[in-house]
Amino acid sequence: MRRADRLFQIVQYLRGGRLVTAAQLAEKLEVTPRTIYRDVADLVGSGVPIEGEAGVGYLMRDGYDLPPLMFTSDEIVSLVAGARLIRAFGGARMAAAAEEALIKINAVLPETARARSEAVRVHAINGQETDHVLRARIDQVERAANDHILLDMQYADEDQRPSERRVRPLGLWFWGKVWTMVCWCELRQDFRMFRLDRIENLIEAGKFKPKPGQTLRDYYRRDSFHD
Repeated sequence: MRRADRLFQIVQYLRGGRLVTAAQLAEKLEVTPRTIYRDVADLVGSGVPIEGEAGVGYLMRDGYDLPPLMFTSDEIVSLVAGARLIRAFGGARMAAAAEEALIKINAVLPETARARSEAVRVHAINGQETDHVLRARIDQVERAANDHILLDMQYADEDQRPSERRVRPLGLWFWGKVWTMVCWCELRQDFRMFRLDRIENLIEAGKFKPKPGQTLRDYYRRDSFHD
């Protein structure tokens, strides 16, 4: 964990006037109590109203909030453009979450940064509106890859030849026009990539444990893959 992230987490743990010891913070953040002592001292020095001392515990007075998020102009453009791309081409839950994230970010941006966000000229237009079935499928595959859930599917290849597969989903790729799922195919005992718009049916089939040689890291090591 980066030190900046650790300092942020310390502030979060101390919210609400709770007394928290250095040992408790160290356990949560997987560092030594000595590191916590230094971090708290630096936070106090920067104006964060933390009270207490080593060996007793720390607490933070109610009412303190973190400074507003600060993004560069290029970062704002990237966030807004990315959210618009997901809104146009991503899963239904992804699109809603991206929109909500932008609302939250805009709510805490300084006025000048908010104006830059609202003035971004990058837009995403889906000429062939992504249908609700495909949007749901994108969300389902993303969740299955994250939670290690096996998927049973009926698939039709480019020549419309059908097959039934059980796969271990590893990730999603967007190619500008189509979404594909990279996975470990139980039938072929190898990595495969499938277009989501060619999947006829997709059913969850229980959890799986990642195995050496069948992970996304292993996939990246491969020189090529097969459809």
